[in-house]
Amino acid sequence: MSLNVGVIIKLEPDFSEGNVSYNPDGTLNRAETKNTLGPHSAIAAEAAFYSRVMYDAKISIGTMGPPIADLALKQAQEISDAEELHLYSDKIFAGADTLGTAEVLRVGIGKMQGKMDIVFSGHRASDGETGQTGPQTAWKLGFTFLGNVTSYSVDLENRTIRAKRLVSLQGAPDIIEEVEAPLPVFISIDPTFKSSYNTVSQRLSFQKYQKEAKERAENFKEYFKIFNADELGVAKSLVGLPGSPTIVYKVERVPKSTATRKAEVVDGSDPEQLRMVVGKMKEALEAMVIK
Repeated sequence: MSLNVGVIIKLEPDFSEGNVSYNPDGTLNRAETKNTLGPHSAIAAEAAFYSRVMYDAKISIGTMGPPIADLALKQAQEISDAEELHLYSDKIFAGADTLGTAEVLRVGIGKMQGKMDIVFSGHRASDGETGQTGPQTAWKLGFTFLGNVTSYSVDLENRTIRAKRLVSLQGAPDIIEEVEAPLPVFISIDPTFKSSYNTVSQRLSFQKYQKEAKERAENFKEYFKIFNADELGVAKSLVGLPGSPTIVYKVERVPKSTATRKAEVVDGSDPEQLRMVVGKMKEALEAMVIK
């Protein structure tokens, strides 16, 4: 009746800081750019934590990246209460596209504790936006793929999962489809996913595992393993540049537009300033032509 859950995550540039460094060829200089756990990866970790609270799942997290990607693993552990953290790191993995990355992740997932029942991934990565790594990893694993999942429940006895996901139907976006599938499955979590704990026992379990997650993250190195290509046992022709059919012709910076608006701070306790704001709103409304 146990449930083994895996999560694949990614270390991504922290675009909120506004300091992104580039190499002379236009590619991202990750060593000089502040990095963090990707926002979509964080949602995947939250979805895994839901399985921890509801089904006492055992959680493992894996990522491919440079040594500094251990930061993302620590952050994901604090969210999910994972018992195992894997970093797949080797120079031969550099330059991989989504297909080459999926091969590393496929082999890495096979190194996780137990036979995986569910593997979660984020909807996409903010520095790639392709949304391909999750589905390609599912294909390589031979798992049923469920995309854009907004909620799910597991029947441990029958080893099935029921999930709601967003689909487009006859041109109408965001149609909710409910599906059922036998385990194992690979789930790409939609950004709208929200955990909901409705009973007292669920909330107590939530508090218990949340506390445990913080304690584990403080000592994350105890749960951390790093694998190079030889330790993983990957076929080197299927990873990195040799295993990546995508050819990047050019990478360009998006030009920064010139600001055309300015912000003005108003003191809400000053009647004169409030009258000024109301006056400007009135002018704007009078200038509008409603047909």
